[in-house]
Amino acid sequence: MSANAAPIPMTSAPCGPLTGVAEVPGDKSISHRALILGALALGETRITGLLEGEDVIDTARAMRAFGAEVTDHGGGEWTVRGVGVGGFAEPDQVIDCGNSGTGVRLIMGAMATSPIVATFTGDASLNSRPMARVTDPLALFGCQAVGRSGGRLPMTLIGAADPLPVRYVLPVPSAQVKSAVLLAGLNAPGKTVVIEGEATRDHTERMLTAFGAEIIVEDGAEGRTITLTGQPELRPQSIAVPRDPSSAAFPVCAALIVPGSDVLVPGIGLNPTRAGLFETLREMGADLTYENLREEGGEPVADLRARFSPDMRGIEVPADRAASMIDEYPILSVVAANALGRTVMTGVGELRVKESDRIDAMATGLRACGVTVDEGEDWFAVDGAGPGSVTGAGVCASHLDHRIAMSFLVLGMAARQAVSVDDGGPIATSFPVFESLMADLGATIRREPC
Repeated sequence: MSANAAPIPMTSAPCGPLTGVAEVPGDKSISHRALILGALALGETRITGLLEGEDVIDTARAMRAFGAEVTDHGGGEWTVRGVGVGGFAEPDQVIDCGNSGTGVRLIMGAMATSPIVATFTGDASLNSRPMARVTDPLALFGCQAVGRSGGRLPMTLIGAADPLPVRYVLPVPSAQVKSAVLLAGLNAPGKTVVIEGEATRDHTERMLTAFGAEIIVEDGAEGRTITLTGQPELRPQSIAVPRDPSSAAFPVCAALIVPGSDVLVPGIGLNPTRAGLFETLREMGADLTYENLREEGGEPVADLRARFSPDMRGIEVPADRAASMIDEYPILSVVAANALGRTVMTGVGELRVKESDRIDAMATGLRACGVTVDEGEDWFAVDGAGPGSVTGAGVCASHLDHRIAMSFLVLGMAARQAVSVDDGGPIATSFPVFESLMADLGATIRREPC
């Protein structure tokens, strides 16, 4: 069931070739950060191409609640008139972050070193997810957190009145935790240091630099060390948000497994900390090419062309690639079911604490559609029998998880029989035009009566 509405069951039927241009929405990770850093800058930040999914809209509302002036001008164009580092006002309402783990964790970091109090909540999925991974390092700055058992939302944060700079070693690779600590470090005196043993997506570091923060990134024996000098005056920016590679994954992967398909996905961000899926697909033998390579807003960008690839084979995905594609394993497992041989995905324990337990969700749904799947605590493996081998006919639970829902709908496009999901409503959190975009390419997705 969707967070605040009745469930929206959906069915995806086998279809003919997918063809055309798929203009996917703006990058969700960059959209969140643009709104938050715009709110922490002094002056007006202009944003184009902002993802207008529910997750990002919730972050925009939160920035308004903290005192920033956030205006939607239509067509993905927004402005944010910020209040400056340390300038957040105490909100007079609970901050509802909906389904967004990225939104709530980054916003917690941004307010943690201001002497204000804020209460956070979300939908049923977000309120079941662990927040201690963020509140523990924020406590080192002097921030206090009071929430439900297990460190779950709803949760109240009491910002540090006299914050201290922090040196923090990430216990597990997490761009959300890293970003929360760096955002908290903005209003702490001195230098805040974050050390990550394995590089994660670096949108926060890139954008902080663009806004004028002093940030140094060094690779050494401990891993990657990020040093931020606190209490800068952030300068407003003009930000063009590239299209989201995590959203692009769905039309790209659909084209690879549906016979006769040829799809162009323009303007996709190819930040090396986000492009692990595309590298993996090419290793499997996918006909996936990069066209018109360029740079936009400090991020590498290209047009992706994906064609039906009948000769893809299963591989063992390197564990050290997980951080660069953690959100894409569900759709990769769909491709693996249509490849020949076993695809093994290791080092992916983080999937068990995302919007859902994504390993369990994908394994259960794939099995219901006739696919052999093995799983462990931090790994799973899919045995594929080549194109056209997936039986389908399953009804798969989305678990309030947008990526699970979209992955099974893509599976249905290449299966022998239709595949259904119990609730496609959560898709609107990240990819509100998914249904219409896929229909324009030739897919058959229909909404079912409840």
